[in-house]
Amino acid sequence: MTPEAQVQAGAPPRAVLVGVDLGQPAGFDPTLEELALLAASAGDEVVGRVTARRRAPDAALFVGSGKADEIKALVLGTQASGVIFDQALSPAQQRNLERHLGVPVADRTSLILDIFGDRARSHEGKLQVELARLQYLATRLVRRWSHLERQRGGIGARGGPGEAQIELDRRMIGERIKSLSARLEKVKRQRNTQRKARERRGTFRVSLVGYTNAGKSTLFNALVKARAFAADQLFATLDTTTRQLWLGDDVGSVSLSDTVGFIRDLPHKLVEAFEATLQEAAEADLLLHVMDVASPHQIEQRDEVMRVLGEIGAGDIPQIWVCNKIDQLEDSQQPREAADWILADGGRRFRRVFVSARDGTGLDTLREAIADAARAHHALPDHPSSDGHLPDFLPSHHA
Repeated sequence: MTPEAQVQAGAPPRAVLVGVDLGQPAGFDPTLEELALLAASAGDEVVGRVTARRRAPDAALFVGSGKADEIKALVLGTQASGVIFDQALSPAQQRNLERHLGVPVADRTSLILDIFGDRARSHEGKLQVELARLQYLATRLVRRWSHLERQRGGIGARGGPGEAQIELDRRMIGERIKSLSARLEKVKRQRNTQRKARERRGTFRVSLVGYTNAGKSTLFNALVKARAFAADQLFATLDTTTRQLWLGDDVGSVSLSDTVGFIRDLPHKLVEAFEATLQEAAEADLLLHVMDVASPHQIEQRDEVMRVLGEIGAGDIPQIWVCNKIDQLEDSQQPREAADWILADGGRRFRRVFVSARDGTGLDTLREAIADAARAHHALPDHPSSDGHLPDFLPSHHA
């Protein structure tokens, strides 16, 4: 069945995945499992995987002509309708690969943007996704439309005589980017107003952060009995949801927000576009860093989240490490205690709480840990403890 016939028959697009090991220690997934999950989240069926090793990307085809021929043979043999690369491609590489392979080629960035475009629900989320897409598209105009070589000009035409269509399109995209940026800046100001109102009320702000598919939304629902969308797929949640979490008479309610998940090589423009959403994490008093302890890549995922938190100015905010999905561990892997402390790189101490958001294990311990953090927060700096020392909860870097 040809790719066109597959589409007409309602079958999902068939994709071949390609990953290139460029020698970077933490930048390559030899199984391409995460890329496969991204492809599945976008509605694609993975029918083949190809990996390669290079010292540097080939300027024309990223993988070189020999490996490109191998990919083409696999495309033909599997009747794939497209190829997805795990790394970012330049516009020229993408264009050359499409000519060589005879099928559309996408890279990791465009795949993530497609998923975000499908999942955004709020007005703010849609604005953010459109901005990121236009910023990505602006460098690829030469590939996107066949009419771009035409010239436009004359009476009634926008632009000067003979102005290339590509310049008109680029200018229109530039104007749209400015408009979206201005509207998102207004959203940011509105969020700042809401944040100041919460500060005046003395609300303790908690944000859930973590790698995508770590179980943040499931945990959020379990803690506040909300109905935020949760699914076993990447980027199930894009729009920030905030609810009140009651922690007892002595603490009262705290504000709990669920945020977008992080991922390896999250496009920088996407981080910029989601600044208003990520601001919830950057302005929190406490971060619940949710980790999938059943994942074989949990260390790399944790480090990537920590890196992005530093990038958005949230690296020094106190954290509780919420080790989720313990229900998926073997008996021999189960934690000995419901909570403990761990000394991480840089000398920072973090409280760890082991939970299963799915069956409720450890949630009472987590609530108490959040309450401890709220008590410690309200004791500083205006309300020091009676003996003049910092509460034990706070990490050592705050001392």
